[in-house]
Amino acid sequence: MVGSGGKRRLGGESSQCEKPVDVKKSKSCEADIPTDLRKEVESHYRLSLPEDFYHFWKFCEELDPEKPADSLSPSLGLRLVGPYDILAGKHKVKKRSASLNCNLHWRFYYDPPEFQTIIIGDSKTQFHMGYFRDSPDELPVFVGTNEAKKNCVIIPNGDNVFAAVKLFLMKKLKEVTDKKKTSLLKNIDEKLTEAARDLGFSLEQRTAKMKQRDKKVVTKTFHGAGLVVPVDKNDVGYRELPETDASLRRICKTIAEAPSDDERLKAFAPIQEMMTYVQFANDECDYGMGLELGTDLFCHGSHYFHKVAGQLLPLAYNLLKRNLFAEIIEGHLADRRREDVDQLAV
Repeated sequence: MVGSGGKRRLGGESSQCEKPVDVKKSKSCEADIPTDLRKEVESHYRLSLPEDFYHFWKFCEELDPEKPADSLSPSLGLRLVGPYDILAGKHKVKKRSASLNCNLHWRFYYDPPEFQTIIIGDSKTQFHMGYFRDSPDELPVFVGTNEAKKNCVIIPNGDNVFAAVKLFLMKKLKEVTDKKKTSLLKNIDEKLTEAARDLGFSLEQRTAKMKQRDKKVVTKTFHGAGLVVPVDKNDVGYRELPETDASLRRICKTIAEAPSDDERLKAFAPIQEMMTYVQFANDECDYGMGLELGTDLFCHGSHYFHKVAGQLLPLAYNLLKRNLFAEIIEGHLADRRREDVDQLAV
């Protein structure tokens, strides 16, 4: 079974999963979600989901058996979406489900293909949480948050959804002054903390697993979550861009704000030059360079970079054998929206 995120406990407490019981022990760590439903979710997205994803659904079912996806709305203003919509059967009800493209469903403006939205919050800032994975055939490396109305920055918040929601809740507790609201939040916190402990999920913001990944990050990129690409012992796999992040931002700003098309064309010269470097890099198997440049241009957000990002990113992903990401970015650039990202909205 894919997704064994819940089977290991980082930190001191032991979990029920680690007790030396008979062969059935791994089953006790698997969420009670029917196999066919798991297959349906994962075939719609063509991505494996970690066990914490399913356990969190069961947790929300306990909070509100009628509407698990909305169980955190009254207390935290959070709603379970994306692949949770498949668990909830929403894709079967809506008329537009035939044209549902799951990998654009709840894909916000700045979400790179590595990011998969699972929870939404404040619509004013377009706050959302999602799983971040380096490759489509791997499980997520962390749960990140982004506020698409503000910027492209992805902030890592633990390596499972329990941790991400707990961190969000702690922040909320600091802001709330109303006693009623405070006791509601504390009640949810107790239940969530107990569930995570019982299941063996870490509630830390940065776990040992995440720190291990940090060591593999070749470059931070504009979104800050970093890129991981295979680099061999001869250092083949990634080479640095000739510009720093700061100078690349300046170049992008000049292009985006150019007073005329002629000026803009001139301002594009350094980008054209970098694209030539990327071609050399690709010829020598340093595929990470094109991925970095394409990601940064996508994260800048100006539509003036859509064409270039559309040349760089699908190629980089395909060279890295991350073909699903190539598909996702092509679909996203063809229909990149600042609003109306719910594909199931009628």
